[in-house]
Amino acid sequence: MSAQITLGPVQYNWAADDWRDFYFKVADEAPVETVFVGEVICSKRAPLYDKHIPDIYERLTDAGKTVVFSTLSEVTTDIDRRQVKKIATSEGFLIEANDVSALYQMGKEPHYIGPLMNCYNEEALEVYAKGGAISICLNPEIPKSGIEALVKAAAPFNVDLEVQVYGRMSLALSARCYHARAHNRTKDSCLFVCDEDPDGMRLDTLEGDKFLTVNGIQTQSHSVLNLVECLDEMQNIGIKTFRISPQSKGTFTAINAFRDVLDNKLSPSEALKLMRDDGINAPFSNGFYHQLPGYEWHDAVVR
Repeated sequence: MSAQITLGPVQYNWAADDWRDFYFKVADEAPVETVFVGEVICSKRAPLYDKHIPDIYERLTDAGKTVVFSTLSEVTTDIDRRQVKKIATSEGFLIEANDVSALYQMGKEPHYIGPLMNCYNEEALEVYAKGGAISICLNPEIPKSGIEALVKAAAPFNVDLEVQVYGRMSLALSARCYHARAHNRTKDSCLFVCDEDPDGMRLDTLEGDKFLTVNGIQTQSHSVLNLVECLDEMQNIGIKTFRISPQSKGTFTAINAFRDVLDNKLSPSEALKLMRDDGINAPFSNGFYHQLPGYEWHDAVVR
């Protein structure tokens, strides 16, 4: 299989029309093979987008993209459970599970495992594979050595392993909504305050250093993961599927830059410059891959 780029689901609360137009542009312009669509953070956001999903699905499939519908990552209420069941039991569609409750609903139907679930070792991978998983997107904290081990473990099951190579990293999920609490609101009466932050809300340390990003119930990195310098090495390990997680700015530049590096049209250093010139105001990081603190940047050998 040749190297593929996938586009993960939008994790932020974007205006519904902007969300729709983003996926229309993906259909028309983005060299990605697979597109993940669906609300993965907060069930309250989902109804805002539902009316656009049929048009988005049609537009993407007409453009030759494979569409996978992603489930919620944190299931704590009856509303959450109903939403997961609705998606996970949809016949004729590919589903990405981001919570074990989706696995219960799907049984052993072929499905994807998203990076908001955990797959840190060979035993977990075997459980997912025997349960029907055909593709697993690994957690961004896994270093190169861990990826190598999981590639070997996946081979007997013919499971594709995917690695996130761009975008803010999901670090934790909580039953409580940080976004609402920061604005002195409760989760039930949040008034969708997260829509004020199209790339999440910055969280600083007491000393004023940029530290993390808050996205509803999700804690993300402040830095933007960028593994463009590691593509050759990961392909040699056996990774052929690379995920880009959308941000409000620079996503299409990143998609094209990664595609051009994979096609030997750009060097990694040239691609990095393009992405630094067009993106959100946050540094790049690749520390986890190199078994360093995740927020750090390690200069890899580039061609």
